[in-house]
Amino acid sequence: MGQSQPLMRWPVLVVEDEPILRLDAISMVEKAGFEAVEALSSADAIRLLEERLDIRLVYMDLDMPRSRKGIEIAEAIRQRWPPIEIILTAAYFTRDSVRLPERAEFYPKPVNHVEIVDAMHRLMGNVATGSR
Repeated sequence: MGQSQPLMRWPVLVVEDEPILRLDAISMVEKAGFEAVEALSSADAIRLLEERLDIRLVYMDLDMPRSRKGIEIAEAIRQRWPPIEIILTAAYFTRDSVRLPERAEFYPKPVNHVEIVDAMHRLMGNVATGSR
């Protein structure tokens, strides 16, 4: 009987400046079978994306008053790293009030973990199969 190969735990960059919400997001990501990579700010997020070439999904809060606007960071990620999938969330924005980067998905807070996890699996399935 052959040994099974370990499953690939895709890294997901979690960008959230509120500690309680960040811990909740990290827990959600890890329970879904992904590796959570945490960023405390937009500057952290950019630094981690530069260092971790294996990151293919970013889960990010748009409401980050202590750093660059989340939507600006999402647009910068889309321009600089086009293959990376982006899931955005916010309490103070709606899907219609913000112009999302191409292929970015938006979910209002409070987030529904099932919806977010389903989106993560779907988007990472696209990465794994090479489809867009």
